[in-house]
Amino acid sequence: MSSISVLEDVYDVIEDRKENAVEGSYVCSLLKHNKGMDKILEKIGEESTEVILAAKNGQKDRIIEESCDLFFHMLVMLSANNITLDEISAEMKGRRH
Repeated sequence: MSSISVLEDVYDVIEDRKENAVEGSYVCSLLKHNKGMDKILEKIGEESTEVILAAKNGQKDRIIEESCDLFFHMLVMLSANNITLDEISAEMKGRRH
């Protein structure tokens, strides 16, 4: 499975949770949290800081773990804003020179 398809799979689960709430789902708790987008953005900030610190300290395993957390919360934020991975991909392709 390619890295892109893994992100697509995770995004699809997030999209499904957005439409079909599942009791106890972390994604649902983020999307339905009473702070709304603020909670998702707090998590992105927290995970970004953890990636930075792991990179600064040369902790490869932690960089990988925290990057996964950051990617996950970014996917939740994109979904919450109705932004698709195709839109992100198109923007990235447009930047290749």
